[in-house]
Amino acid sequence: MIVRSFQLMDYFAVSKLLEEVLSEECNKETLKAFARQLTLDSNLILVAEIDETIVGLIIGTIDDNKAYYYRIAVHPDHRGRGVGKSLINGLKERFEKRKVSQILITVDTHNEPVLPLYKALGFQSADFLKPLKPLRIVNG
Repeated sequence: MIVRSFQLMDYFAVSKLLEEVLSEECNKETLKAFARQLTLDSNLILVAEIDETIVGLIIGTIDDNKAYYYRIAVHPDHRGRGVGKSLINGLKERFEKRKVSQILITVDTHNEPVLPLYKALGFQSADFLKPLKPLRIVNG
């Protein structure tokens, strides 16, 4: 498995993955945030690739010097194989290189099912945050 930065040539595969993995409402919100994050800092969007096929995606953002895991999506056929963990750890390394003041997991109704994964990786309750104001990538 390779975890790497998103590249424009990945767009079709990523949009197909999101459509398959996320609900219609979540997919719509995620694609908007994804597009905004691409204009802000595309290095905080990572893909996981196995045999040249994209099987996972994670979108992160930095807002007010705080880093946020915004959305993670892993193809159902590849869950439980370390894809999510690799994406989370890869993005964490990028956040740490930026010397952010805090690393948080954005909590919304769409990502509640993956919160146990973050907990299994050592994140604590204090790391989960439902922002008082929408993140820049969500609010525009």
